[in-house]
Amino acid sequence: MPEKSNPTDHRPWGFYRIHADEDTYKIKKIVVYPGKRLSLQRHQQRSEHWHILQGQAMMTLADKSFSLSAGQSVDIPNGALHRIENTGSHDLVFIEVQTGEYFGEDDIERVEDDFGRI
Repeated sequence: MPEKSNPTDHRPWGFYRIHADEDTYKIKKIVVYPGKRLSLQRHQQRSEHWHILQGQAMMTLADKSFSLSAGQSVDIPNGALHRIENTGSHDLVFIEVQTGEYFGEDDIERVEDDFGRI
């Protein structure tokens, strides 16, 4: 049986690759370039768990901000505002595990965005 391809999806802040896309979970490897950050966003139909593999980050979750580095993780509840920024000089790499019933990109509600995608 041929292996399923995992295309890379490029974004203005970096890129991601989907490693699993099942009925009850989705797994992505996400790379954020130095000095870049994702939009301040929330999701109504999924929660997320982020595990940092490489790099330094500033995490915003609800009304708190804190640093994350390799080996640390954060849980993002359904509906919580969140954002991650690469504060280091090398790529920030993390694994995102989404759980819920729907994982489409149209479940991203952007509140702030550096790239005009609101």
